[in-house]
Amino acid sequence: MPTVMGVVPGETLGTTLMHEHLFVLDPGLDRDLPHPEWDDERAVAEAVALLTRLASLGIGTVVDLTVPGLGRDVARVQRVAALVPVRIVVATGWYTATSLPPYFGTHGPGRLVGGPDPLERLMVQDLETGIAGTGVRAGVIKLVSDSPGMTADVARVFAAGAAAHRRTGAPVMTHSDAASRGGLEQQDVLAAAGVDLERVVIGHCGDSQDLDYLMRIADRGSSLGFDRFGMAHTQSDEARIATLLALLERGYAGRIVLSHDAAVFSRVTPPSWRARAAPHWRMDHLSTTVLPALRAAGIPQSTLDTIMIDNPRHLLEGP
Repeated sequence: MPTVMGVVPGETLGTTLMHEHLFVLDPGLDRDLPHPEWDDERAVAEAVALLTRLASLGIGTVVDLTVPGLGRDVARVQRVAALVPVRIVVATGWYTATSLPPYFGTHGPGRLVGGPDPLERLMVQDLETGIAGTGVRAGVIKLVSDSPGMTADVARVFAAGAAAHRRTGAPVMTHSDAASRGGLEQQDVLAAAGVDLERVVIGHCGDSQDLDYLMRIADRGSSLGFDRFGMAHTQSDEARIATLLALLERGYAGRIVLSHDAAVFSRVTPPSWRARAAPHWRMDHLSTTVLPALRAAGIPQSTLDTIMIDNPRHLLEGP
């Protein structure tokens, strides 16, 4: 299994947070309109402190789903990974819910400049060779659709991700819009493109309380990402836990992964805003609050191990 610090056996991943971000940035804005709360050295130090704390809480691996479109900088992540006991898995893909940058409009089959699809080339290179000259290989493919659905450019990213999956076998993890039941459309598109739905995590399923919707996703073989604990502006933790308990009661423990979708620094929702509006939206929230609540509700440790250790390992390691 490729991590930032090298390939490791799947059995060493341990308790895994499957959907997090270290640094969400924007290279153009960062250069031309720097964010007043961003400081590189401070952000790296905060990341080191946080991941060291996560290790003390029993977390073994963090999956960082920051991809191009969100300011991915794997060299910066390397600086963190070298100083912490937690393993970090990074992702390839492209983050857009609507349109791609103009470059992609002229490059690719049938377009003005032509040539192979640069999106597919990027993803395969990230998975097989390494990212941006770092030698760090991506371990997962991140794909995005939101309330606008499968726009032409979003569909193109999904097609490139499906091609990279078919070639490498890497798992696919998504950002989906639960309100529009977008995970079902994602499954339709991925299945039609030859993706093994058992190698897919439909993200942000915990935003929904629609059990029929969630069970339909799981019954097709994909995992449900309950991956926004602490993100109070999209759903309360109480609602997420109630839905999760209902799914566990129905036997879906083998189709669930947990996380926060939190960040050390995000330009989209900067630290000052998070401290005021979502103070529990942190990567230690599961360990300190949610998992104890699940134990108090009668969920045995063996089930929590399935969700936090076994399911992530099977997805990341592959068959």
